[in-house]
Amino acid sequence: MMPEDELPLGPEAVALLPMAARVLLDGAVADLEFDYAIPPALDGVGPGSRVSVPLRNRTMTGTVLIVYPAAEAEVTKLKPLLGLLSERVMIPPALMEFGKWVSGYYCAPLESVMRAMLPEAVREEKHSEKRRLFARLLREPSAEEQAVLTKKAPKQAEVLEALKAAGEPVAAVAFSGAALKALHHKGWIEITDEPVARDPHEGETFVSTKSLALNQAQHEALVTVLEAVRHPREAKPMLLFGVTGSGKTEVYLQAAQRVLEQGRAVLVLVPEISLTPQTVERFKSRFAEMQEQVAVLHSHLSKGERFDEWHKIQRGKARIVIGARSAIFAPLEDIGLIIVDEEHEGSYKQEQPPRYQARDAAVVRARLEGCAILLGSATPSLESWHNAQRGKYALLKLPERADDAQLPLVRVIDMRTEKKRAGKGSPAILSERLRIAIDQRLTRGEQSILFLNRRGFASSVVCQACGHVVKCPHCEVAMTVHQELGRLVCHVCGFQKLAPKKCPECKDPAILLAGYGTERVEETLRKVFPTARIARVDADSMAQKHKLRDTLHAFKTGKLDLLIGTQMIAKGLHFPNVTLVGILNADMGLHIPDFRAGERTFSLLTQVAGRAGRGELMGEVVVQSFTPHHPAIQFARQHDFEGFSEQELEFRRQCGYPPYGHAVLVTVRSERENLADFALKTLHAKLVKVFPAEILLGEPAPSPLVKSHDQYRFQILARARQAKQITGPLMQCLADLKMPKEVIVTVDVDPVNLG
Repeated sequence: MMPEDELPLGPEAVALLPMAARVLLDGAVADLEFDYAIPPALDGVGPGSRVSVPLRNRTMTGTVLIVYPAAEAEVTKLKPLLGLLSERVMIPPALMEFGKWVSGYYCAPLESVMRAMLPEAVREEKHSEKRRLFARLLREPSAEEQAVLTKKAPKQAEVLEALKAAGEPVAAVAFSGAALKALHHKGWIEITDEPVARDPHEGETFVSTKSLALNQAQHEALVTVLEAVRHPREAKPMLLFGVTGSGKTEVYLQAAQRVLEQGRAVLVLVPEISLTPQTVERFKSRFAEMQEQVAVLHSHLSKGERFDEWHKIQRGKARIVIGARSAIFAPLEDIGLIIVDEEHEGSYKQEQPPRYQARDAAVVRARLEGCAILLGSATPSLESWHNAQRGKYALLKLPERADDAQLPLVRVIDMRTEKKRAGKGSPAILSERLRIAIDQRLTRGEQSILFLNRRGFASSVVCQACGHVVKCPHCEVAMTVHQELGRLVCHVCGFQKLAPKKCPECKDPAILLAGYGTERVEETLRKVFPTARIARVDADSMAQKHKLRDTLHAFKTGKLDLLIGTQMIAKGLHFPNVTLVGILNADMGLHIPDFRAGERTFSLLTQVAGRAGRGELMGEVVVQSFTPHHPAIQFARQHDFEGFSEQELEFRRQCGYPPYGHAVLVTVRSERENLADFALKTLHAKLVKVFPAEILLGEPAPSPLVKSHDQYRFQILARARQAKQITGPLMQCLADLKMPKEVIVTVDVDPVNLG
């Protein structure tokens, strides 16, 4: 069977040939593609259609990849498609091409990409539109009729008056069922069954806002963006590098407004779900007259909400789509602009198949869609910064804060001195300088944010007698104390157990809670500042739906004085009354075996510090560190991204790390440690023979997290100028090398975490 362009026939002859479809079946571990004949009755089948097909004795569902003409003799050998699951093509052509690129570049099964493009809520047939009965006035009663009704059937009269006042259909649940039935029988009203969208933001009010006056730098950036929107094929991807509080969001909003005025759509990506409510609020408030055309996609939606939001996009009813990384697969057509906010964030990298990097994938989708793309950050990723430095990206700069606001003053506290003051066995949580600063803000009615990227009460349980650390039996990590749960919790696999009263090894009762997390910080602050209104924002406290949105709203409206949180509050949030930010343990994540450790620390410190002084009042940042002279901390103290990037890029260049090439991480895991080790060494020996000399291939080694979910993990890292130099021979080698069933091999292209 051949695609049309390979058939040795003229176009007229080809048009007379029967059609066949290549279908990718759902749910297979490996990609299963089969060809089926298209019955004449199913003439609406095309690439991206969802179909049901026969497979042995079962009926399966799948997605059409291509449709092609075939000779009669060939088509008669094929089983026919059973039916179309939707009259509309579910995946637009450009999105289908994009999905194939993601599959090829990231070495991911195409079916896993299809799962990302067609979420479970969309695939499941049991999900459908929510429907509701509505009442609509057909004929207004005369004054005499209304008087009679008011006297004899007052409930019917009330319904007619309400419908007349509304001037539009009203949900039938608002009225008496008997009254509606009687009025419908008399022909005065009509009752219809209509679909109703499940709105994730139902009940919220968005106050309309107007465009703000731009400063010179913002205006120049906007002009460049709009020129790219007009001529996307000639334009480069744009990197908007602006210090925290410089007004990047206003540039996004005004650029989006111009795109919408042209009748095109806008896709906005944010790295964290915690940023989605604030971003949605800004866009719905700015575009108040078209709030119904804003769609949201993220993992905290219910299945019904995700079903409705996805179909709103797919049916062309949404012109603005806002979401986390998975929104890059939104079935949005006629895109004029893609915005990737906080483009440096590691959370844009998907850690499960397909292991795509949403920021990089967005650049590719923009090229395929023929639209402009704008990446924004106060601390750009070194990959994007390097692309801008060598002219591959256009660099736009916002060097000053909007409205002449000043960058906050940053103080670095040496916690080695504070540790001595706190005494042995007691964690130094609050330095004296930070305690005084918080007290001053409480006195003045200003707000403070404390940041610690570790949840729980204590980071580990340690025996003071023999040094034993209580670890997860399924992972090679210390278990974290969660006081609210009254349990130890593994933050890798989620395993829980009761905290021991004495050492499991030596039975000594002198067991110590070492380190601290957000729970312990909250407890300490409530003791030190008993009258302060305090809230904690982390994955444990914000598990309930809408809890995060409500907490941030309470903080924004001044109902809270102190906010303690993890990276959920580290970026993108705008609270004008926050004048103090405390970073409790700046060293966390700095001394790990990962070449990106310094970059991540610098970025996190700068982003957290940027939450202070965003209003009229001057901001202050207190950074607590046990290694205060580390370059990442000192450059962050000076708000000097360019100085930090120059030093860090030189280190990367000398070592051949990204952005001076691409990396591919191969991980082998098994429940049997020796089997995983042997399998990786066997693979490594094969790769040494097939890889060309320009590929830098590391030695097999245990992963930094050597055991996870009862599986032992070993890895190798390969580096080259182009990813395909590695992935081509690697995937061929894996296809030729039959691994034991107990061994799982994962390939991560452009990895963000090396653990």
